[in-house]
Amino acid sequence: MTANKTKWVRLGDYIEQRREKNSVEGLPIRGVSREGFIPPKQLDANTSIYNVFYKGDFIFNPARMELNSIALNTEFDMAICSSLYEVFYITRPSELLPEYLNLYLKRDEFARYCAYDAIGSARNYFRVANMKDIRIPLPSMEVQRELVATYEGLKRLAEDNEALIAPLTEACQAFIVDCKRQYPSVPLGDYIEEVDERNTEGKYSVEDVRGMTITKEIIPTKADLKHSNLSNFKVVRPQEFIYNPRTHGKKIGLGFNLTSNPFIISWNNIAFRVINTNTLVPEYLFMLFCRSEWDRNACFRSWGSSTEVFSWSALCETIIPLPPLEVQQSIVNLYHCIEEAKSIAREARERLTTLCPALVQYAINA
Repeated sequence: MTANKTKWVRLGDYIEQRREKNSVEGLPIRGVSREGFIPPKQLDANTSIYNVFYKGDFIFNPARMELNSIALNTEFDMAICSSLYEVFYITRPSELLPEYLNLYLKRDEFARYCAYDAIGSARNYFRVANMKDIRIPLPSMEVQRELVATYEGLKRLAEDNEALIAPLTEACQAFIVDCKRQYPSVPLGDYIEEVDERNTEGKYSVEDVRGMTITKEIIPTKADLKHSNLSNFKVVRPQEFIYNPRTHGKKIGLGFNLTSNPFIISWNNIAFRVINTNTLVPEYLFMLFCRSEWDRNACFRSWGSSTEVFSWSALCETIIPLPPLEVQQSIVNLYHCIEEAKSIAREARERLTTLCPALVQYAINA
């Protein structure tokens, strides 16, 4: 049986605290959170006492290490952070890659260790001195580069797809605005009909109950319905819409069943569908509902005293642009590209959270 080649080393033998104060005007200022760098909260602070950091340095909040508030600087050649933060750098980069150490530090297990090891009176602190006492697995540089490349590849996949979302969304919205200029507008009520199918036979259970958000998403319900009578709940089938007539500030809660399965939703919501999909594409209509302009109009047309309501009749009176079917489908195809980019980015981000522990375990066994 081959012996484990990875050695465990004291991190303090490979890092040193940076204690340089700022003496340069106009340097970028950054704070740190679990997700990485964040803009500063105090724009008029005295930056002469701020700490300087360089590319390859680690910056962290010693009072928030249980939340994993640490970041590796790969963005700035030189920048500054609050004097409350601490900065350290790797003194032996030919033996320990900053990117590999970052994989080790960005794990939930490390955050839990920081919570355990932090000390203080009014507030617990995990400082560079604590960091130096940590022992980490140190595989060969070849293995470190391999692990970093695996992580960076998945991170790049997430970032590339996230970068696509904004320009594609802008193009999609511009396409819709152009439709308003080129094609006739029609009352929505001529193209939709209300649906009122109830769960009277009890076919659907609590697991099938859904809610909706003001960001136009269908989500599992947050209500406790274990002992509720679901027979009066409405059934929402694929390609059907549901909305909450009660307005929430400047938004309308609305959803569209894009899945292939029906679900049920509270009886006090309104369900509807497109009458003829050869005239109005449901996904195109959903895109119109997702625009902030539609929310503003719906809230403007809502009325009531203690609670404002956007009624079914008001919805039917809404005017929408109706381009030819092929134009609608082109816009929908662009929308699908956006959703695919979101899905890929979201899945990649979710996998990144589990990848760090897996890569570290691989390093231990290398």
